[in-house]
Amino acid sequence: MEKKSPRIKMLLTPGEVAKRTGVAVSTLHFYESKGLIHSQRNAGNQRRYRRDVLRAVAIIKIAQRIGIPLATIGEAFGVLPEGHKLSAKEWKMLSSQWREELDRRIHTLTALRDQLDGCIGCGCLSRRDCPLRNPGDKLGAEGTGARLLLEEDSEIKGFS
Repeated sequence: MEKKSPRIKMLLTPGEVAKRTGVAVSTLHFYESKGLIHSQRNAGNQRRYRRDVLRAVAIIKIAQRIGIPLATIGEAFGVLPEGHKLSAKEWKMLSSQWREELDRRIHTLTALRDQLDGCIGCGCLSRRDCPLRNPGDKLGAEGTGARLLLEEDSEIKGFS
């Protein structure tokens, strides 16, 4: 007796895609509204996704996890034809661009962390010398007084 291989579904329901990718159906709809993924409609006007959307959602999740904005992801996807499956070469090019951005962020965060190490334990008693809140004492050039605190207080209360 010959065993039949399971038929591969070419189109997936939103629920199937959500289950396979770990994102909510509403997230799929959001990605679609941003042009990141695309669906087709069946005769009953229900969404159906091609199988390649699984990889697209995985890439979106990876990119978001490292802090790449959806607009940047959309720009990257925008140069690819709809339904295109990324080749290894295309992935390398795309990920190298994101890697550069990630390296910049790591550098910035490392510098910020190193500056925090120099702060006084209370969170900085000296606004004049604080490299995080007042780099180069730029507030000193604007005059005397606690303007920064007053500005922050008025913003919190809704005053400008």
